[in-house]
Amino acid sequence: MTERIVAPGAEDLERAAEAALRPRRLAEFVGQRVVREQLELVLHAALGRGRAPDHVLLSGPPGLGKTTLAMIIAAELGTSVRVTSGPAIQHAGDLAAVLSSLEEGEVLFIDEIHRLARPAEELLYVAMEDFRVDVVVGKGAGANAIGLALPPFTVVGATTRAGLLPAPLRDRFGFTGHLDFYDEGELQQVLSRSAGLLGVELHGDAAVEIARRSRGTPRIANRLLRRVRDWAQVRGDGTLDLAAARAALLVYEVDEIGLDRLDRSVLTALCERFAGGPVGLTTLAVAVGEEPETVETVAEPYLVREGLMGRTPRGRVATPRAWAHLGLRPPAGTSDVLFG
Repeated sequence: MTERIVAPGAEDLERAAEAALRPRRLAEFVGQRVVREQLELVLHAALGRGRAPDHVLLSGPPGLGKTTLAMIIAAELGTSVRVTSGPAIQHAGDLAAVLSSLEEGEVLFIDEIHRLARPAEELLYVAMEDFRVDVVVGKGAGANAIGLALPPFTVVGATTRAGLLPAPLRDRFGFTGHLDFYDEGELQQVLSRSAGLLGVELHGDAAVEIARRSRGTPRIANRLLRRVRDWAQVRGDGTLDLAAARAALLVYEVDEIGLDRLDRSVLTALCERFAGGPVGLTTLAVAVGEEPETVETVAEPYLVREGLMGRTPRGRVATPRAWAHLGLRPPAGTSDVLFG
């Protein structure tokens, strides 16, 4: 399927566009008040002691600012950041090469840390706790492990699935912060700041409209802002007002609560073809012409979070809010199916 405009993930090209909009310091970071305050204490205390801070684990759904916070941590510490990811480190030797090249006080950011290969994981345990890496020299019976001392450094790990992290790895992080979805007021602040950096004037009512359709995710908010800017430039008069926002988001099929074509297809099939359910995942996926994994991992999480769909032992069901959003009348007994 084509890339969705409301997808919380980002491709490499979009990450490059995002970099220009990222805040550089904690004071500029919008939202996540609790995590921001806790991080500020951890970092400033470490700076006061003249030591590297505890290792930091950031968890939460994609698009909420984990990578941005990792960059901010390095900036607040006045050091550089080395960026890698779990999928990129499939052998212990790959990680050993990265660790052995770190400088004192440097930040090592590991995105998707839950996807580290097991041998690399075990090597990271020792490096995080003892600042040492064991390098194996030779092969077979004559192989020897040589311990190399590492300068103090800080690992910042990011994960969208904290439950997949093994306990020994999770326990080595001195600070764990969970990022939550943003409310509409916070997203409006994000949009206003981004509009200033993009050099466009965003009307307040347009910011409200975009924020409402951004699914609580700054990455999606910034993406929609860029598409509204494009529409205003090509089809409008360059003004990012409420009319431009609504017209642009109509073109990109993002409705009033942030549902896109796939989301609405799933809800429509569930309500019209299966009378609100319950219906099995595979059957529902066939009805909308998608793979079951796509429906389960791409569309379903937001529909469930917004109270539009329920998951029961007998299958997926539409909630009364789903019927109302589609402008349909639920059959009698719908609530009993969902909550009975």
